[in-house]
Amino acid sequence: MRWRLLWLLSAAAAGCCWGLAAGKTLRGGFTSSAARREPWRPVAHFQFHGDHAVLCVRIKNVAVAVAKAARLLLFQAQEWQKLENSAPDHSCTEKFSKAQLTMTVNHTEQNLTVSQIPYPETWYVFYVDKFTCEENYSESEDIQFEMILLNPDAEGNPLDHFSAGESGLHEFFFLLVLAYFITACIYAQSLWQTIRKRGPMHGVLKVLTIALLLQAGSAFANYLHFSSYSRDGIGAPFMGSLAELCDIISQIQMLYLLLSLCMGWTIGRMKKSHGRPLQWDSSPASTSIAVVVVVTQSFLLIWEQFEDTNHHSYHSHHGLASGLLIGLRVCLALSLAAGLYQIITVERSTLKREFYITFAKACILWFLCHPCLATIAVIFREYQREKIITIGVILCQCISMVILYRLFLSHSLYWEVSSLSSVTLPLTISSGHKNRHHF
Repeated sequence: MRWRLLWLLSAAAAGCCWGLAAGKTLRGGFTSSAARREPWRPVAHFQFHGDHAVLCVRIKNVAVAVAKAARLLLFQAQEWQKLENSAPDHSCTEKFSKAQLTMTVNHTEQNLTVSQIPYPETWYVFYVDKFTCEENYSESEDIQFEMILLNPDAEGNPLDHFSAGESGLHEFFFLLVLAYFITACIYAQSLWQTIRKRGPMHGVLKVLTIALLLQAGSAFANYLHFSSYSRDGIGAPFMGSLAELCDIISQIQMLYLLLSLCMGWTIGRMKKSHGRPLQWDSSPASTSIAVVVVVTQSFLLIWEQFEDTNHHSYHSHHGLASGLLIGLRVCLALSLAAGLYQIITVERSTLKREFYITFAKACILWFLCHPCLATIAVIFREYQREKIITIGVILCQCISMVILYRLFLSHSLYWEVSSLSSVTLPLTISSGHKNRHHF
């Protein structure tokens, strides 16, 4: 029953989070009415770097663009923020006159070179025409366009679709997928045989393995998306969304697993004096707590998706949803650490105490890696932050999973905790399997 509930929660979160990934090859129409209604809304933003970055624009109806005096204006993010903060002091025309770079849209294809950039920085691209800052407006035809934003590659040629904040992620996901593949070749068969024997910790290993497979699936989908993205600047939106989907379900699975184990041990010790063996699925109170926390995290993950669609699963805390999610993870880490500390302080067995300490380390690493990396990333430049958070969180959570696998597959610790203290182990199967050896 509990596994059906877990999968139902995962599926619900997944269905709400299905979205499209943004690319750096943009297609659409420049609309005078939209530019006039929201003149301060950029049509694109990109983190240029190097001396030969390029903005390439192709349009179909040149005559319409010339008639409307269409232009593209580029602002550095910091300069634009200064203008935004001084809004009452500048009119619409004055603001746009301060653009660092201007492209007059009057040819079928045009290139604008962005050079002499001291360090990577976000640039905003705005569409402006003669109607944008005027009160009088007459309906006119839209300008169909294709915009390509490019950075210089290793040889200095403007052929790289990745912004400065995304560079290196393609190579990272390739190495990550390769590591998953090599690990699977070495350990998959023995792990599968262990799970098939259905030992006392069958449920734990099953959920942990499913979460690991979802993480590997997310890495592979991200690699496919970035491989396509490197060629056309659009990528494979379906694969990008699939990567997010796998990661969200994996986060839900791991949250439920870690919370279930810790709550089971804590409640088991509270009730131990009554002489009643505790099984996790027989405790409505602990189940309710786990479900409430899982639903809360699922809601925040969904909210985060709608708040910021241009990301790679992990964020620095730019929005409210991301901040609340980080706060929830900190609270979970502190709560689980406090519960496990109470167990450890009264535990007499050295092996069991070592088991609980190692488990606590894995929990803390899983929940605190994102908040800690998001805090550390603040001291770095903007274009480095998302990469630090994304790569760091993935690696830390992989290490946490390795710790948990070694813990639950360890012969000595496994039998000390599961056989001699089975009443305090949640997520176990029937007691008829307790005395069977599985390794």
